[in-house]
Amino acid sequence: MLIAGVVSDEMLRAVKGIDPVIPTLERAEIVRHVRFVDRVHVETVPDKIDVWREVGFTHFFKGDDWRGTEKGDRLEREFAAVGVEVVYFPYTVHTSSTALRRALESLSGPERGEFATVAGHR
Repeated sequence: MLIAGVVSDEMLRAVKGIDPVIPTLERAEIVRHVRFVDRVHVETVPDKIDVWREVGFTHFFKGDDWRGTEKGDRLEREFAAVGVEVVYFPYTVHTSSTALRRALESLSGPERGEFATVAGHR
C-alpha cells in the first residue's frame, strides 16, 4: 500500500514561510488520482516521526537533497529507531517547486493575486 503525504497549507506557511498556490484539498485530490497511490494523508504536524505515529508507514521516501544533511541524518536516526527505512529519490532540479514559483511570479505581473488564487503552488 502506498500512502502519499500532502503537506497542508498551514504547514507550508509555518515550515517554509510560503503560501501555497494550489490549496491543500486540491493538491490532495490530484495526488489521490495518481494510479499508484492507495491513500492520501494530509500532514498537519511538522515532525515526520509524529506523522509516522499517525500513519504507521514502513518506508519514508525523500529527495536525495536531504541525504547527508543535518535534517536528513536526524530523520534517518529517528526512523531507524522505529524500524522505518528512509529511501532517497534523485532530486529533480527541473521540477523544483521553488523554480516553478519563481517562474510564475515573473509571469504574473500586476494580476498576481488573481492568478495565484486560480493557479495554486505545488
